[in-house]
Amino acid sequence: MSAAVRSFDALALWLVPVLLALIPLWGQIRRVAVFDAFVEGAEEGLRIALSIFPFMVGIMVALAVFRASGAMELLARLLAPVTDRLGFPHAVLPLMLIRPLSGAGSLAATVDLLNTHGPDSFIGRLASVMQGSTDTTFYVITVYFGSVGVRRTRYAAGVGLAADLAGFIAALIACRWFFGGG
Repeated sequence: MSAAVRSFDALALWLVPVLLALIPLWGQIRRVAVFDAFVEGAEEGLRIALSIFPFMVGIMVALAVFRASGAMELLARLLAPVTDRLGFPHAVLPLMLIRPLSGAGSLAATVDLLNTHGPDSFIGRLASVMQGSTDTTFYVITVYFGSVGVRRTRYAAGVGLAADLAGFIAALIACRWFFGGG
């Protein structure tokens, strides 16, 4: 192991404890009631978590029903001829359907694709790039809009889904360009 790698490992090992010591010290120097500020922040975080909890339960239940009912598989089979014609392998359709709804669900779909097709396969690479270049649109809307009490999201869902579609297309183009085939 080189000296640079050892130095980086030591830095990574000590960075969090050093920060945990320096932040309160800096607060004391600036005459901030550090513990009171910490408690106030934790209380606000708990209030936000409680306010978005119903939204989170709703989206998780909807996703579970969508998957358990077989509707996701049915939708994937119905869309397969269109996506195959556009160059998207039909194996990534469940990922494309779950990604806007759930980060954990889409990660599970990606892991399943990697286990089934291999990480160095075109599908494995495409799934990985899709996972990194799109977002959990409905989760983001639920958390961010829900945490500040916005009930009418207007065009946010449409714009978010359009951005996800652009991310899926960009992932396909990038994977074909860098890795070829498909």
